[in-house]
Amino acid sequence: MPEWVPKTRLGQMVANGEITSLEEIYNKNLAILEPEIVDLLVPNLDHEILQKNSVQRITKNGRRISYRVVTAVGNRDGYVGVGIGKGLEMRSAIDKSIKDAKRNMIHIKRGCGSWECACGEEHSIPFKVSGGNSSVKVEIYPAPKGTGIVAGGTAKRILELAGIKDAWSKTFGQTTTRVNFALATLNALRQIRKIRKVDEE
Repeated sequence: MPEWVPKTRLGQMVANGEITSLEEIYNKNLAILEPEIVDLLVPNLDHEILQKNSVQRITKNGRRISYRVVTAVGNRDGYVGVGIGKGLEMRSAIDKSIKDAKRNMIHIKRGCGSWECACGEEHSIPFKVSGGNSSVKVEIYPAPKGTGIVAGGTAKRILELAGIKDAWSKTFGQTTTRVNFALATLNALRQIRKIRKVDEE
């Protein structure tokens, strides 16, 4: 694998050790434009392909096939992202979706927000959150320890990659459109950061 040469100011700061965590980047409201930043600051990432589609177009040169892939990336310890990649080859589309997911990486605060449990461990989420994308809305609720993740397949895989072990969820809209389902789930988790930031202020 070729050595990473940073192309942005943020990338240079990370490479030089001036920034040592994604939390510092979030607090400075900086945009992550290089996936290598995440590779350096959050090692041992896993990824799950949520959807693979092929699209055929008829051109004057004949039939042309392109691919679109939706992928979730996370370290199962609070960090998770969702990305979309397109390409003329499946491998290229997968690689692009993984890079896009890293650029959209968020860090969430986990907790035990269920009144039925109140164990104080970071196995669930601290409070109910909701998020949407296009026609899909997702609500995620804290659940007591041992419940597991009670959610649709797409949401369940994203929550697992985020390191959430117990949660309930409700979904509304066209959840068969997985890209909207995935982005709605990520947007719901993003609310944890927003509410936490308001509380800290």
